[in-house]
Amino acid sequence: MNPQSAALIQRTDRFSLDVIGLVRSFVFDEPGPTVKRQLSKAATSVAANHRAARRARSHDEFASTIALVAQEADESLYWLRLALQARLLRDEASLQPLLREADELTAIFSAMVGTARRNRRRGRRP
Repeated sequence: MNPQSAALIQRTDRFSLDVIGLVRSFVFDEPGPTVKRQLSKAATSVAANHRAARRARSHDEFASTIALVAQEADESLYWLRLALQARLLRDEASLQPLLREADELTAIFSAMVGTARRNRRRGRRP
């Protein structure tokens, strides 16, 4: 595995763990629990589906799964922004690094989707 791949695995794992830590500080009344659940599902899916994409059996499976990772990263960004705007956290300062990371992960995986599509048209493998 190349260093970039290893670093991306670590980033997605850290993002999931950081979100898990963050949601523990959500308010207990609605919509806190709903946003907490949706954010947890989306953020942990980023890491889980990234791992699945790395083990894809075909280029089409890889491209499809990476697209799902990009979608989950963007959804995580949505829920993080919503949590900030709705003031669902006791400590909003801890949200800023996660907003940046979700935005960066969305950009990274969206670029990977584009590359996978171009490679598919050119007949290349991931």
